[in-house]
Amino acid sequence: MRNQFNKIINIAANKLENLKHLQLTTTAINTLKWLRNHLPFLHPKYLVGLLNWYIIKKFIGTYIFSIILIISIAIIFDFNENLSKLTEYQAPWRAIIFDYYANFVPYYSNLFSPLFVFIAVIFFTSKLAGNSEIISMLAAGVSFNRLMRPYMISCVLIASLTYYLNSFVIPHGTVIRLNFKSLYLNSKKNTAAENVQLKVAENTVAYIQNYDDKYKRGYGFSLDKFDGNKLIDHLTASEIQYDTIADAKYHWKISNWKIRKLKGLKEHITTGAEMDTVIMMEPTDLVYSKGQQETFTSPELLDYISKQTSRGSKNVVQYEVEYHKRIAMSFSSFVLTIIGLSLSSRKRKGGMGMYLGIGLALSVSYILLQTVSSTFAINANTPPILAAWIPNIIFAAIAYFCYRHAPN
Repeated sequence: MRNQFNKIINIAANKLENLKHLQLTTTAINTLKWLRNHLPFLHPKYLVGLLNWYIIKKFIGTYIFSIILIISIAIIFDFNENLSKLTEYQAPWRAIIFDYYANFVPYYSNLFSPLFVFIAVIFFTSKLAGNSEIISMLAAGVSFNRLMRPYMISCVLIASLTYYLNSFVIPHGTVIRLNFKSLYLNSKKNTAAENVQLKVAENTVAYIQNYDDKYKRGYGFSLDKFDGNKLIDHLTASEIQYDTIADAKYHWKISNWKIRKLKGLKEHITTGAEMDTVIMMEPTDLVYSKGQQETFTSPELLDYISKQTSRGSKNVVQYEVEYHKRIAMSFSSFVLTIIGLSLSSRKRKGGMGMYLGIGLALSVSYILLQTVSSTFAINANTPPILAAWIPNIIFAAIAYFCYRHAPN
């Protein structure tokens, strides 16, 4: 490859020297010669080393191939399952391709990234071991820790990409995908809430008996303002409507309202038919839809958690779990790679079938444990950060055990 590159540069330099009418200076020709001598060494394989580049190329290539293969099969099954509904609701092909499957692919590729990492490591490492390449490396004095280096470099690339997509890119696509499912796949979002109470300002609490997010309208509204533990203002309204066309947020219109101002033993009552007012709450604060936390970017999650916590809302556990899970999932690449490398680096009779079976079982176990631990945080009052990291903690112990018994 390097000889071919040098040959191309030499031909280009000779051609340019012969083109007198271009009036090329000696600087341009010297620049081409400098590129000929130095540019090949900027190739990644020269920057990271031949062994590192060889393994990184195998790792990333197998990882991408496994994603393409498995996600393609998943698309076929998903399309076959939803074909009748897509036909019934007359979903346009443009929406099917660009709104649904264009966002289906990155979402599930990222969701099952630990599975793809494990399969990739098991597959190509078993192949290297079967061809006696790992034995040759170890015999040549390459330690297992040195062999692990290109794997860890690959994990840094995968983990960085996974975190970036999960935190900033996929949430926007998830909004489009969920809207498509709501329109054409009969996957209805929750649009109603009952008995919602939240803190909207310092010493001010709002309550809505029933709320319909479809029409942005609530019934049985009250707003209480306290001075310490003493109630000083009590507003009630039969109906409250969010102003969707207002220039700013938090604008509401209340109907059939009554305000009671309490001062000592005295009470002053004011009533009216309609009134525009500003209340520091939004429709998204009132209704929770399944999977709603997945539509927030990581900065938006932090803002939402901070805002809802300051209001005294308890409906933030799902959002906290989602935030910590995105970080934990990125680190899972390192843990599962160490396990996969330690298991499959030995040459054994029977090929890679056993390793692939073990890898698949462990990957599925990791994903199931991740789901179960999230449920613990929501239903069993487990701290969200602990629930998100439980799979990594357990599998880190397994990785350490496998690493200690790896060939040297």
